[in-house]
Amino acid sequence: MAARPFVLLSCGTSIDGCLDDGSAERLLLSNDADFDRVDASRAECDAILVGAGTVRRDDPRLLVRSPQRRAARVARGLPPSPLRVTLTARGALDPAARFFTAADAGDARLVYCGSGALAATRARLGDLATVVDAGDPVDLPRLLADLHARGVRRLMVEGGESVHTQFLGAGLVDELHLVIAPFFVGEPRAPRLVGDGRFPTGRGRRATLTEVRRIEDVVLLRYTFPVERAAD
Repeated sequence: MAARPFVLLSCGTSIDGCLDDGSAERLLLSNDADFDRVDASRAECDAILVGAGTVRRDDPRLLVRSPQRRAARVARGLPPSPLRVTLTARGALDPAARFFTAADAGDARLVYCGSGALAATRARLGDLATVVDAGDPVDLPRLLADLHARGVRRLMVEGGESVHTQFLGAGLVDELHLVIAPFFVGEPRAPRLVGDGRFPTGRGRRATLTEVRRIEDVVLLRYTFPVERAAD
């Protein structure tokens, strides 16, 4: 087994397990205190990964927001924010997305792309990102091994449903931070925490709950998973 980063999956859902609703506006599932907790977690990571669907739908910047945390990273010889990473099978990414355009001193972006879309994606993005062949279909162990080779030791995965399903289904998540918002979405087509799949911690095989924390009106659940890891 190739060495890989420690993988932290971080997300928030409604009580009924939805990541968002069906409206054009992003659904806020947390509060300022919890957003600050997530910012602290980001600052401790070497890279943040989201799927191409999240780049298209939410247009995230994926930057550390706190000036103090950014300064602390720089003092340790790191860029102000972690490396930004996405994965795509088809290369359907907009070069104008904030994933590519949000400026940060010394920052970098990696796009792991399905082999069939590699040339077109490189042509579309130019020097906005390093585009890496991730196989066809995209091979997560290969992606993680490449990140490890680039010096990434702690990776934060922030969505969406397809990416969660792939990482959790493949047994590649070491820890899950799940925040539950105090409301229901109730829309059958709303994106969920995960889609259909088989999971190592399926029925009768339990994850370990390591923390339950109330953060104002939301609840944080922290789980660890029994995954196999190669030594660094």
